[in-house]
Amino acid sequence: MAVKKKKSAPGRLAVQNRKARRDYTIGETFEAGIMLLGSEVKSLRLGRASIGEAYASDRGGELYLNNAYIPEYSASGGTSHEPRQIRKLLLHRREIEKLLGAINRKGMTLLPLSIYFNKRGMAKVELALAEGKRQHDKRQTVKQRDWDRDKARLLRDKG
Repeated sequence: MAVKKKKSAPGRLAVQNRKARRDYTIGETFEAGIMLLGSEVKSLRLGRASIGEAYASDRGGELYLNNAYIPEYSASGGTSHEPRQIRKLLLHRREIEKLLGAINRKGMTLLPLSIYFNKRGMAKVELALAEGKRQHDKRQTVKQRDWDRDKARLLRDKG
C-alpha cells in the first residue's frame, strides 16, 4: 500500500488557519481563487490577516468567504477596504456544485485552511470540506498523538 504524501500549498504562505485541524475533521481540499482589492493584496503580502473564524457560504449559487479579517493597508491613501467584507471565491461550476451538495446534504462546513500566493503571484485559498469534532473526538486525537510520540521515543531509544 502506497503512503499518501501530504500535499502542501505551493508558493508563499500568507495566512494559515491553525485551529481548523484541531476543531474539525478535514475531508477533501480544494484550491480557489479569491477576488481582492489592491490594498487587500498588499496587506496579505505583509502577512497581517486572520482566517481563524472564517468560513465559506453560498449566495445565489456562488461561494463567498465570510468573516476573514484582512486589515486596512496603511499606505493605501484614501482607497482602503472594509476589513471583514465578504469576498467572492473563484471556482469552476462543477466544483461549486459538488461543494454545495456536500454542505446541504451532509451538513459539512467549508473552511479556509490557508491563503497563499502561487508561483504567478495570484492569491489562492485552500478550502476544505470539514466536519466538526465533538469533545470526545478531540480527546481521542490528543490521546493518539501522545501515544504516537511515546511510541516513537521508545523505538528510538531501543534501537
